Amino acid sequence: MKRWYKKKRYWAILLILIYASVIAYQQFKPLPDNISYRGDWHEVGNNEIEFLYDLTYQKDGSEKYDQQIFDEVYQTIEEAEQFLVLDFFMMNESSSSSRNFPEISETLSQKLIKQKEKFPEIKIVFITDRINTTYSSHSAQHIEPLEKAGIEVIYTDLERLRDPNPLYSGIWRMALQWFGQKGEGWLANPFGSELPDVTARSYLELLNIKANHRKVVVSENNGLVLSANPHDASGFHSNIGFKVKGNILKDFIESEKAVASFSGGNLDAFPTQKQLNDINSESQETSEKTTKIQLVTEQQIQQSATESIDTARKDDEIWLGMFYLADRDIVDALKEAADRDVQIHIILDPNQNAFGSQKLGLPNIPVASELVAEDRKNLTVKWYNTNKEQYHSKILFVKRKDSSKIVAGSGNYTSRNIDNYNLETNLYVTALNDAQIIKDVEDYFHRIWNNEDGIYTDDYDKYADSLPFLKRVGYTLQKITMFTTY
Repeated sequence: MKRWYKKKRYWAILLILIYASVIAYQQFKPLPDNISYRGDWHEVGNNEIEFLYDLTYQKDGSEKYDQQIFDEVYQTIEEAEQFLVLDFFMMNESSSSSRNFPEISETLSQKLIKQKEKFPEIKIVFITDRINTTYSSHSAQHIEPLEKAGIEVIYTDLERLRDPNPLYSGIWRMALQWFGQKGEGWLANPFGSELPDVTARSYLELLNIKANHRKVVVSENNGLVLSANPHDASGFHSNIGFKVKGNILKDFIESEKAVASFSGGNLDAFPTQKQLNDINSESQETSEKTTKIQLVTEQQIQQSATESIDTARKDDEIWLGMFYLADRDIVDALKEAADRDVQIHIILDPNQNAFGSQKLGLPNIPVASELVAEDRKNLTVKWYNTNKEQYHSKILFVKRKDSSKIVAGSGNYTSRNIDNYNLETNLYVTALNDAQIIKDVEDYFHRIWNNEDGIYTDDYDKYADSLPFLKRVGYTLQKITMFTTY
């Protein structure tokens, strides 16, 4: 009996050691080439960078919409003749709501197909996440036609990325992944009742909670870095984006080619070197180019954000508009900036709704409570006035005496998004304060902060301390175990 007990204990210890080793390796394994990428700095003029936004707000008792982003996406597609590379997290019409949403996913799909028909030699690559097939439980309604039209469709190989949910993913990698993914679905789809049923194995893969979360479009003419998905149920979300031109487009291609490479995509579908060499900055005099831009992905986003915040000094201004705020490096940097007497204005989504479903206010309510806890007079938090949509923007604006910095794109300020787990793309901008891009971003923040010509934001008190004790404990446990979507 004693021998049997010792043998059992030996195998238990061995299993725990293997489990711990798998977790450790998948947390710190080398990333594929050109992931966590920082491109070169590129000088651009006022005519080579443009700020875009979608805003949903209340005015005169009704809901209003100012939308620019997908008009620019469609225009970029329609003007391309040589190549198009798109990388979008979600492209479907899934929803748990009965609301009539804009038909973004179908429109985008059809425009890509029409452009391929119009210019048969055009190179088009569409990179996406397997969330659109609910992890291989069904085909993607608006992506499958792209493949049939001769467009290179690449589903990101998420197993090559590090694991943000280590306690679960260790079990997944040791045991559950080997069951594969086949068969008809029989469980309700978690992303919408109108989507096909899914298998239990899709749910098990979903619990790894990682993604290619990028939102990028690039052609020979311009590039777009966005916070918006071509997802119908996200059609009324408030979002931001930037349109850029010039040599930075080569960095877009290098960054996206990296994802295609480790995901088994056809690299010949990307633009040729000759096509890339033909990309030139517009003929504005260098002396007039007072703005510098840089493409940053994954953890380079975090570094760019903390670097920007750390440059702020007394009476400088920090403006932050964010869907999820929870990354400790950034939260700590904001508190330290407040202690330096920087004027800080933060606009957060209250995290109350997701596609018609009620949410718990995590992580923003407890994080906002932490930020205002020491009664810093120079740090103010407001909530975006959402209905059933989200304030889905991710933008940092640091205004100093003579020059300013912007970091904006797909990356939420959470460990999952900017600690080398998810794939994300942002634009890093530095410019003199008289640059048009700085004026446009500052006007955007003043408009929604001051509720100019509409109701955009609510005071902090609306959701202050609205998180019950048990939910706050749950939030803390989620952060400790990393079993969370943020």
